[in-house]
Amino acid sequence: MSAESGAYDVFADDHEEVVFRHDPETGLKAIVAIHSTTLGPALGGTRFHPYPSTEAALADVLNLSRGMTYKAALAGLALGGGKAVILGDPAAAKTDALLEAYGRLVESLDGRYITACDVGTYPADMDVVARQCQHVTGRSSAAGGSGDSSVLTAFGVFRGMQAAAAQVWGEPTLAGRRVGVAGVGKVGRHLVEHLLTDGAEVVVTDVYQPAVDQLVADHPEVRVVADTRDLVTGTLDVYAPCALGGALDDDVVDALQAAVVCGAANNQLAHPGIEQALAAAGILYAPDYCVNAGGLIQVASEVYGYSATEARNRAERIFDTTTAVFELARRTHVPAAVAADRLAEERLRAGRREAA
Repeated sequence: MSAESGAYDVFADDHEEVVFRHDPETGLKAIVAIHSTTLGPALGGTRFHPYPSTEAALADVLNLSRGMTYKAALAGLALGGGKAVILGDPAAAKTDALLEAYGRLVESLDGRYITACDVGTYPADMDVVARQCQHVTGRSSAAGGSGDSSVLTAFGVFRGMQAAAAQVWGEPTLAGRRVGVAGVGKVGRHLVEHLLTDGAEVVVTDVYQPAVDQLVADHPEVRVVADTRDLVTGTLDVYAPCALGGALDDDVVDALQAAVVCGAANNQLAHPGIEQALAAAGILYAPDYCVNAGGLIQVASEVYGYSATEARNRAERIFDTTTAVFELARRTHVPAAVAADRLAEERLRAGRREAA
């Protein structure tokens, strides 16, 4: 393998390390971004996605890895933040040889970065990565891992949504509320099931029609709309973005009728200032990295010896963390996104003091 070099101004950012790697033999093109190891080794998933350019992949991995630092800090984990992206269509480019080459890349980082699943990668893929690397979580249960982390991610989002419901409507339940879910893939599907069990009315959309068809076959009571625009302009109590990032832009905020936004997608705020626009519109935003930490909590438990009970108990506390974010926002008169950042940054400052 040889490291790519490029004219990217990544070191003007606050990341500790950014690694580009190209392996011509297997076709691997990957970027690993380590944002912070203040609280521990950087843990974050591997996103396998057909980015339009290396620049787009770089922007994504930098944002995602920074978000992982804040997610781990707010969740109270002794871990830092990192992320990796593999450029390409996983349906066409993913091979065992490529995943093994990626494993060698992760191993070369000597434990500063620990990988896991993300969009386009699954526990079976992590089992292949582990042939060449010991710094892997999110492995299959057959290989001693915790399996599919989307289950606990969805549970945490649901508990965060219940915390938001308590703030807005006085009761921690979605019963009788209409919830719009954009994206019913790995996480969104499980979230829908929690919502239905809680008595919510659910409306969904997804660009991948087979995912919609399977969901409706299993849950015919779910209503489907054509696209995200139809979803956000419809009558909703809660909007749950559960696909890729940047879901909350100016047009969406202007059109949104929901009282709460709470979803599983990472980096939902399209640009700085959207959190202020949401607050000005009277929409309670549950910060994404606060409520979607369940998957990180699950794979983090593999680092120290997996316990399904302990992982679920910690994910259960996402309700309390989300409530604490809302209360700080109310006391200090700032948007919830700002309050979440402040809580995470205080833990990072405490970690730096302890290390000094």
